[in-house]
Amino acid sequence: MNTWITYLLRCKDGTLYTGVTTNLDTRVIAHNAGKGAKYTRGRGPVEVVWWQGDLSHSDALMREAQIKKFTRAQKEELCRKDPLCT
Repeated sequence: MNTWITYLLRCKDGTLYTGVTTNLDTRVIAHNAGKGAKYTRGRGPVEVVWWQGDLSHSDALMREAQIKKFTRAQKEELCRKDPLCT
């Protein structure tokens, strides 16, 4: 069974993107190659600023939906609590 990851990326323009994947490294490479989400195309390079792993697919999607409802300030606060944030 694959474990899933919910993640936040910071795009070159400073915006934040939330997504889910089973392989974060491969997914970031795809985003940076312009083959990830439509939103991140043209906004690269992107960098991971937060992630939560070891989730079921359902839990990862629910966490993604929750984060997408956050304000930008709430997303930034989530990042500040984690050492991945820059």
